[in-house]
Amino acid sequence: MANKIPVGILGATGMVGQQYIRLLEDHPWFQVAVVAASPRSAGKKYGHTLKNGWLYDGLIPDRVGKLTVRDVGDVAGVVEECALVFSAFSIPDKDESRAIENSYAAAGLPVFSTGSSHRGTENVPMLIAEINPHHLEIIPAQQKKNGWGKGFVVVKPNCSLQSYLTPLHALMEAGYTIDAVAVTTMQAISGAGYPGVASWDIIDNVLPLIPGEEEKTEREPLKILGAISKGSAGWRIVPKKGLTISAHCNRVPVSDGHLACVNISFKGKKPSAKEIINIWKKFRGEPQRLKLPFAPKQPIIYRYEANRPQPKLDRDSDKAMSVSVGRLREDTIFDFKFVALSHNTVRGAAGGGILNAELAYKKGFLK
Repeated sequence: MANKIPVGILGATGMVGQQYIRLLEDHPWFQVAVVAASPRSAGKKYGHTLKNGWLYDGLIPDRVGKLTVRDVGDVAGVVEECALVFSAFSIPDKDESRAIENSYAAAGLPVFSTGSSHRGTENVPMLIAEINPHHLEIIPAQQKKNGWGKGFVVVKPNCSLQSYLTPLHALMEAGYTIDAVAVTTMQAISGAGYPGVASWDIIDNVLPLIPGEEEKTEREPLKILGAISKGSAGWRIVPKKGLTISAHCNRVPVSDGHLACVNISFKGKKPSAKEIINIWKKFRGEPQRLKLPFAPKQPIIYRYEANRPQPKLDRDSDKAMSVSVGRLREDTIFDFKFVALSHNTVRGAAGGGILNAELAYKKGFLK
């Protein structure tokens, strides 16, 4: 543990919790010190609690496998052993989920969550680190309003939108105004967690409904692209206006990697296809400027092949943290259309959560 920040994983036995453990095994700044899960797993060695076994290649990291699992409700015990927590637990009751994450923040621990319960909270940053790192600036106001000391909550957005929002942001940052987006996502079965979708439903099939997913895909980008503002009720993140998103979200028989077919319209000046590709290729965000360990060197990779990107071929690009884009062409109704892909359980979940924590650390929010 020497010279590394001890971290905890809440929901450590689930698919995303295991992904956190796998990705953090050789992290230069963070080391897993605490694993927490449901009361039925508490008190057992982590390696003996995985009912369905280790879900990833290789073996459970030996040191983590020997850790004793804590009850996720044992806030006092977790606080004693780590400096921040990655929250990956999933329970249906969003109020209860919020309350648990708040209890950790109130006890002085920064919480980096992949859950959805705080995504609508006006003073909680919902980060894609290359897009809205400045939203971390609302943390002092969040702490003040809640009476928290060193603790705070930062969340990740839904994995459905992370394949295409960074390419849109890059164009906006370059000075172009996008006012309409139509997106059809083809989402991997790992996005449903483990054991996820029944084999009878997904084999030889496509499910044209993922409950709640389209609403998140249409709503969450507006908060990410929004601005911090102070009103009568205090500081909050105001969603972006002037952008309309229409989404179809489908579950497809692919293990990992969410693919999105995207149509966009510009308001005012319109770039050429060549300009768009150049903007994407040159785009770099704060994680790249800070050289954060989990930051991809090139956050948007453009594939010139006519049949790319593909989940099997492109989801693991640059630590599975890059967005792969291709098939840019003019559209007969909108201005342009393209295909985008990201790894949903790495970039879209645990890897993105780690990158958010790295950003907060480098920006001085981890005391």
